[in-house]
Amino acid sequence: MDENTDSKPKRYGRDLTEGSVPRHLLHIAVPMLLANLLGTSYSIVDAIWIGRFLGKEAIGAVAVSFPVMFIFIGVAAGATIATTVLVSQFYGARNQTMLNKTIGTSFSLTLILGVLSAAGGILAADAILAALGTPETIVPLAESYLKITLLSLPIMFMHFLISSVLRGMGDTKTPVYFMFIGVTLNAVLDPLMILGIGPFPKMGLDGAAWASLICPIIGLILLTAYLWRKGGALTDGVKFFSIDAGIAKLIAKIGFPSIIQQTSISFGIAAVTSIVNSFGAAAIAGFGVGGRIDSVAFLPAQSIGLAVSTLGGQNIGAGRYDRIPLVFKWGVIMTCCITVSFAIIFLSIPEILMTPFTTDPEVIEVGKGYLRIAAPAISFFAVMFVSNGVINGAGHTFTTLIFTLIAVWGIRIPFATILSRTSLGVKGVWVSYVIGFSFTMCISLLWYRSGRWKKAVIKKP
Repeated sequence: MDENTDSKPKRYGRDLTEGSVPRHLLHIAVPMLLANLLGTSYSIVDAIWIGRFLGKEAIGAVAVSFPVMFIFIGVAAGATIATTVLVSQFYGARNQTMLNKTIGTSFSLTLILGVLSAAGGILAADAILAALGTPETIVPLAESYLKITLLSLPIMFMHFLISSVLRGMGDTKTPVYFMFIGVTLNAVLDPLMILGIGPFPKMGLDGAAWASLICPIIGLILLTAYLWRKGGALTDGVKFFSIDAGIAKLIAKIGFPSIIQQTSISFGIAAVTSIVNSFGAAAIAGFGVGGRIDSVAFLPAQSIGLAVSTLGGQNIGAGRYDRIPLVFKWGVIMTCCITVSFAIIFLSIPEILMTPFTTDPEVIEVGKGYLRIAAPAISFFAVMFVSNGVINGAGHTFTTLIFTLIAVWGIRIPFATILSRTSLGVKGVWVSYVIGFSFTMCISLLWYRSGRWKKAVIKKP
C-alpha cells in the first residue's frame, strides 16, 4: 500500500477531534494519573519499607540512585514522546499505513535503546556515584542497589513505548490495570525480600531492588499478551522488528530534542543532589523523602499536560486548530485546582507527611523545609506543563528543549550553587526550584500565545 493512501485506522482507542474537550481531558488524564500514581508508588513503597527497616543510610543510597535512574527515565520519556506525537497525528488523520510504520519502527528503536542504556549504565555506575560526591557510608549500598535497578531499563523502556502508543490512540486505561498488578506484587515482595521471610533469603536493600525488577517484568508480559489478543490497529499489519527510514527520521527530529530535554532535567537533579550531598547523610535522606512526597503532587500536572499533548496532536493532525485554545484553557483550570490543594497541604502538615517514611528528627526537619519552600513551585510547573503540552503535541519539542536548558542550567543550578553557600544553606537549593519553574512557566506561556507552534513539523501526505 502506498503511504499516501489514507486507509482509516481500525477503531481502537478514542477520537478526540470531536465532542467535549474537558470530558476528553478527564478521560485521558485520569487513567494516566492513576498509572503515574501507581508508578510512583513503586518508589514510595520501597522508601517506606527501607526507611522503617534499614535506616537513613539506606534511604540515602536510594536517594543518590534516584537521579541516575531518572536520567534513563528521561531518555525513555523523551524517546517515546515522539511516538505519542506521531501516533496521535496519524490517528487523527486516519492514516493506518503511517500508523503501522510508526508502531513497528518505534518498537525496534526503543528495544535497542533500552538494552544499550542498561549496559552503559551498569558499566558507568561506580563512576557516576563518585562524580555525585556520594558519602562514603552510603557508597556500598548505593552501588549494589543501582546496578540491580539498572537491569530493569529494557523493561521500563518497553512499558513507556506501549503506554505512548496507546495514549496517542486515546487509550490510557489499559496500562493502568496491568501496572496495578505489578505494584501490588511489589508491595508484597518488598518486605519478604528485604527481611528474608518465607522462601526468600534476607537481602536488605538489594531485596527492594530485585522486587522492583521482577514485578515490572510480570506486568509487561501480561500487558503484551493482552494487547496481542486484542489485535486491531495495535498489531494488524505492524512489522515489529523493522525500521522505516522516514519514520525513524521523524522520531529523531521530534524525539531527540525531547530526550535532551528530559535528560538535562535528570542531570540537573543529579547536580542538585551533588550539592545536597555536601550537607551530609541526613540532608540527602530528607531531600529524598521530600522528593518522593513532592513527586505525587507533580503527577496531576504531568498527566493533564500529557493529555493536552494527546488532544493537541489528534486535533492538529485533523486540522482542528480551533479546538486548541479550549484544550489549553481547560488544561490550566484543571491542573491549577489540583496543584493549589497540594500546595496548601505541604504548607500545613509537612511533618505528618514525612512520618511514614522516617522517625529521624534531623531528616524530618530537612524534608519539612523542602516541602514548605517548594510548595509554590507546583502551580508554576502545572501551568508550564499545559502550555508545553500544546507545543509538544504540535511536534515542536526543540522549543521546549530550549526552555528547559535555560531554566535548569541557566537559572536553577547557578542559583542552587550560589544560595546554598549563603546563610540559607541547603534551603537555598529549594529556593532555586521556585525561581526556575516560575521562569519556565513565563517563557512557555509567551511562546504559546505567539502561535508559533502552529507551523507544521509533520508534513501530511
